[in-house]
Amino acid sequence: MSFPLLTATAVLPAVGAIATAAVPAKQRTAAKWLALLVSVGTLVLAAVVAIRFDPGGGRYQLTESHAWIADFGVRYELGVDGIGVALVALTALLIPFVILAGWHDADPQETGSTRWRPTQGFFALILLVEAMVIISFEATDVFLFYIFFEAMLIPMYFLIGGFGDRAGPHGEKEAATQRSYAAVKFLLYNLVGGLIMLAAVIGLYVVAGNFSLQEIAAARANGSLDMATNTERWLFLGFFFAFAVKAPLWPLHTWLPNAMGEATTPVAVLITAVVDKVGTFAMLRFCLQLFPEASKWATPVILVLALISIIYGALLAVGQRDIKRLVAYASISHFGFIIMGIFAMTSQGQSGATLYMVNHGISTAALMLVAGFLISRRGSRLIADYGGVQKVAPVLAGTFLIGGLATLSLPGLAPFVSEFLVLVGTFTRYPVIGIIATFGIVLAALYTLVLYQRTMTGPVKPSTEGITDLRVRELAVVVPLIAVLIFLGVYPKPLTELVNPAVKHTMSDVQKKDPKPEVEAAHK
Repeated sequence: MSFPLLTATAVLPAVGAIATAAVPAKQRTAAKWLALLVSVGTLVLAAVVAIRFDPGGGRYQLTESHAWIADFGVRYELGVDGIGVALVALTALLIPFVILAGWHDADPQETGSTRWRPTQGFFALILLVEAMVIISFEATDVFLFYIFFEAMLIPMYFLIGGFGDRAGPHGEKEAATQRSYAAVKFLLYNLVGGLIMLAAVIGLYVVAGNFSLQEIAAARANGSLDMATNTERWLFLGFFFAFAVKAPLWPLHTWLPNAMGEATTPVAVLITAVVDKVGTFAMLRFCLQLFPEASKWATPVILVLALISIIYGALLAVGQRDIKRLVAYASISHFGFIIMGIFAMTSQGQSGATLYMVNHGISTAALMLVAGFLISRRGSRLIADYGGVQKVAPVLAGTFLIGGLATLSLPGLAPFVSEFLVLVGTFTRYPVIGIIATFGIVLAALYTLVLYQRTMTGPVKPSTEGITDLRVRELAVVVPLIAVLIFLGVYPKPLTELVNPAVKHTMSDVQKKDPKPEVEAAHK
């Protein structure tokens, strides 16, 4: 039997989480190094998965299948297509930087907190989230996916509520209340979505008789499983609702600004760059593959909701006074682009959406982490408390600018390619939606450049005179992310070659072909 590589990529961080939590209380530094080494080991395994994956081979590769709960048709089934490989690699890439960025976030003496915040627990929870996210990208059994889709809420709840941001505009008591509110709101929103999805999962089993994604999709394709129209639509809505909450899609988005604002910066990155990608990934893997007709039926409404997310999120980002909440609303706008690309039902749109998931994860991580380093120096998230930072910390300001330019999809940086493909893919089938969505780019330029201008340029404020430039550890976090943004912006071919075959399979699932361009006949 071949080595279970996919299982290993999820088991290693899970075992690492247990080992990190078991490190003696006084050995906080040892716990940090253990967590970092485990995350690097997981990255190595993810790299092996990417190397062994053949884009020209079968749809799902490196598959594993074992009986689990035989009486209910539940199996432990794993497999990855190009989209899954890309997102497993993204998760494994970001977690070491999240750990490095949060090196002192759970140290009582570093934060000045009077209450005990176990360092071991903080890093163990991060590794546990990594394990659950990775197996969610690998699961091809619907019930197995559902378990980890829901289970990841628990460690995230404790990361938000138990290890919240200390730089907010509140006192210690009020900050604790705000953290608790944000954590509970995050949990309740996602639990409601998960419960509705559970009903849909049970309904799918009643109709199909098993939970295997590949078997159900094959039965749908060959006609041996014929769902009634209304049944398929209700099941689709149950799945999509849960994924739209996780993504998040307007109007189910309101938990995200609270969660990102009150969480520590590395945990905020974990939320928007890693965990939320499970929602958009699941739309591609489960909604379109299991319910192709219902997906096409719901497309007009979903595109309108995605368009609202793009414009609404960008407009609210323009008006924010809090740096972290600005990035949160910008992410809502970006997730609108991703969902729009998925449901444009074109190969360009879906390829762009997949690339957007990866590129948004890297660009948001870079911007948010640099912003977190800035906030930790001044102790404030308010934009008005900064000014002239580029004169006292030029490297910090420069990296902040590159992260911001990536967020507004500047040509030459990775997000440009994905946003361009999404807009082209949408315009070819839904030109009005595509034209309106381009205003999101204009608004992105506005909120990004205004943020940079207000914080980094102008005269040095007395409150920012003592801000120091990036340290070695912080450079080790930011520089590799910027290098990846530039590399994928100039040479996106490795990613496009990886995901395009998977996109072709998805287009085949929904029986859609790209619209032919209309060319007017030349008049002599």
